[in-house]
Amino acid sequence: MSAIPADAPAMKLVIQIPCFNEEKHLPVTLADLPRSIPGVDVIEVLVIDDGSSDRTVEVAREHGVQHVVSFPKNRGLARAFTAGIEACLRAGADIIVNTDADNQYVGADIEKLVQPILANEADMVVGARPIMEIEHFSPIKKALQRLGSWAVRAASGTTVQDAPSGFRAISRSAATQLKVFSDYTYTLETIIQAGRKGLTVVSVPIRTNGDLRPSRLVRSIPAYVRRSLVTIVRIFITYRPFRFLFSLGAVSFAAGFLVGVRFLVAFVTSDGVAGHTQSLILAAVLMIMGFMVAISGLLADLISVNRRLLEEISSRLWTLEDAVRKANEERSEKP
Repeated sequence: MSAIPADAPAMKLVIQIPCFNEEKHLPVTLADLPRSIPGVDVIEVLVIDDGSSDRTVEVAREHGVQHVVSFPKNRGLARAFTAGIEACLRAGADIIVNTDADNQYVGADIEKLVQPILANEADMVVGARPIMEIEHFSPIKKALQRLGSWAVRAASGTTVQDAPSGFRAISRSAATQLKVFSDYTYTLETIIQAGRKGLTVVSVPIRTNGDLRPSRLVRSIPAYVRRSLVTIVRIFITYRPFRFLFSLGAVSFAAGFLVGVRFLVAFVTSDGVAGHTQSLILAAVLMIMGFMVAISGLLADLISVNRRLLEEISSRLWTLEDAVRKANEERSEKP
């Protein structure tokens, strides 16, 4: 790890915790967080209250949480994560760590997450859980975790081992470039965005604690399977639209072409088209469908340019806001 210069500016870490009715578990999670980390000068905690109806906010205040962001009603994990990132940036965070309120992750492992960023070796660090060793994960959930990680690696070009893990550290620069559009979860989408933007994403092995409560995202195995598969397909459509749709179109066109060849062979070797009209119609339909799907992929790829432009504008706005904030701080320090 590279040494940190003595005159380097203070390094601030903000640990954000999305919460929804977590008054029972939040104290355990807060007590497990580190109070100091080598290379970090300031550690603060931010709680995102996602429309809780219990005493989550009061418990956070009682336990010394410095920042609280509250939604009037539940908006879901993805929206809570995004609001937390924005609040952390405005709080002056140089590094942001996201963890769960149910104390799934070991707080001491936050040091493992931030070290690659402190050493300028990574822009995002994702904690890799020992999935196969977690007893309360069903075989189906373990298989889907591996499938989801494979899909993210294929779409992002990264080597992340546990893409659905919410235990991660993000540098300030990387955080300003990420924009979550999903309403379900942020975990897969943010890694793909980071990979496509050329940011360095690495994995580090982390530990997990015992299960304090059932997962809020996994209400039932069938629902989890459905939403996971939809998320994986959506990933490819959103971030690899041309490749995904062109591949589907190519399959349809190839199938139509083969049926067409069969029709031509029958036409040459038998008496005309009698009895083979259905093959001709099927070949035409499949080839037209394949061509249209491929064209749709091209249009979708052009539309995705607008998304990248929006992400770039968002990043530039954060850069401008940082410049204004620093100018105001310098002005206030002058006598």
